[in-house]
Amino acid sequence: MKKKNNAQKQTAPKQMLLSSKSPFTMQEAYKTLRTNVEFSLPGGDCKCIGVTSANRGEGKSTVSINLAISLAQLKKRVILIDCDLRLPTVIAKLNLTNTDGLSNYLSGMISEIPITHISNRGFDIIPSGVIPPDATTLINSDTMLKLVEQLKESYDYIIIDFPPVNIVSDAVLISSIVDGYILVVRHEYSEYQKITEAIRQMRFADAKIIGFVYNGLDIGRKYYKKNRYYKNNYYYYKKDKE
Repeated sequence: MKKKNNAQKQTAPKQMLLSSKSPFTMQEAYKTLRTNVEFSLPGGDCKCIGVTSANRGEGKSTVSINLAISLAQLKKRVILIDCDLRLPTVIAKLNLTNTDGLSNYLSGMISEIPITHISNRGFDIIPSGVIPPDATTLINSDTMLKLVEQLKESYDYIIIDFPPVNIVSDAVLISSIVDGYILVVRHEYSEYQKITEAIRQMRFADAKIIGFVYNGLDIGRKYYKKNRYYKNNYYYYKKDKE
């Protein structure tokens, strides 16, 4: 697997990406999310985590990136796959050039897995690549399944940023090899009916939902509710009860 070094530009949205200079509440939020993920998926083997949302604009790609950064801070071997092949945003958020990527590899345009190392973030990434005419076919392929299985031999965590569940079915097509899904929900944006529909579709496909990230709550608001803990504007996590 060939890797390329590619550092972020200074114009990256620092307020959104996790770092040692991020607000304390943001750092603590992702530490807790990281801990919950680790306890939800015990064992020493590689963990494959899918991150998705009901609809667009809920912050799933930012959560995917920051979870990767948070796990890498523990010296874990982490790779992030940008699997939103229709409207990818991970590369833009990292201020990287989207050259060869996942779609190029799955379609047979390139033979080597296009892994880029984000040196100042501590994790690897497979970019989305060129936008294909039929993303669903590429994701729902033996090549995609084999790719994930191959990556499991080299990494502790594989984080896959999927497109929204209510838009396309891509997120659940490979649920058999995804150990757990995180569903991102945005404060005063997500609708109950749409979240319910997303959960219904995921459970119909036997996708294991391990938690929810509640995104967009104002910093400084802190309160408790039964079975819920809101602390900041970055996440809400609660293990799904079957």
